[in-house]
Amino acid sequence: MNLGRQDLALLRCPACRGSLVWEGDGRLQEGGLACACGRTWPVRRGLARLFEEGEVVGPDRRMRRIYDALPGLHDPAVRYTLPLFQYGRRSSLGSTEGSLRDGLIARLCLGEIASPADRPVRVLEVGVGGGANLGRVWAGLERHPDAEVWGLDLSEGMLGRCVRLLERGGDRKTRLVMADAHALPFEDHTFDRVFHVGGIGAFRDPALALAELARVAVAASPIVVVDEQLDRQGPHRLHHRLLFRAVTFYDDDPHCPVEHVPPGATDVRPEQLSRFFYCLSFRAS
Repeated sequence: MNLGRQDLALLRCPACRGSLVWEGDGRLQEGGLACACGRTWPVRRGLARLFEEGEVVGPDRRMRRIYDALPGLHDPAVRYTLPLFQYGRRSSLGSTEGSLRDGLIARLCLGEIASPADRPVRVLEVGVGGGANLGRVWAGLERHPDAEVWGLDLSEGMLGRCVRLLERGGDRKTRLVMADAHALPFEDHTFDRVFHVGGIGAFRDPALALAELARVAVAASPIVVVDEQLDRQGPHRLHHRLLFRAVTFYDDDPHCPVEHVPPGATDVRPEQLSRFFYCLSFRAS
């Protein structure tokens, strides 16, 4: 979970994308990551904080406050309310947390990743939260035992939940960083798969976030985004509409942001994954 010295080569200054140099203790637990531009980004308890606090504004700041205040409620809420959202739907598609996450992982095509000759396979989840997707990601990477999975989030409370989950499972292969999806602290074309679940509707600039996902992905690799959209094919009962409005209180128009897919993207596929969730996948040029 903690960064190793070999990981520093992948990280970049979120302000200028320059290389970073470690300044601190020998275990990379307490200190900072310094850039030639003059910025130093703190590392506390092994967690790098690679974001500009002044840039966290509007809905990003409001949602971070909620996640930091109630990190333990998020995953149980998803697990137990999804079947309620699906009540009255004939299809079982996405009717449970498990089936929804399975649909996401299937679209990442993890089994199709070819092993690079000069580095391990790398997967990035932007908005890793409490780590609910990590087990499925690792299961999909069984052909790549030396793979690296990176998780990024802006909520320290949710990352704390993720750390405890990984500790219980004995996982030491997942790297976690605290950063902003609008300024990913990585070099271009670093990850073989990049995905995000459940937050882009509350981002201050969805177009910039999608561009960042595409920037750090290996060219032509699948990029997958899942978030809330009420199935436009319906029908929906009144309680469905009321529940949907309640869970998307932060967004006046929750929908699949296909209009914000970066220019030049190919294989753009907007799909309805369940009654309340879309899946947007595309490949960056």
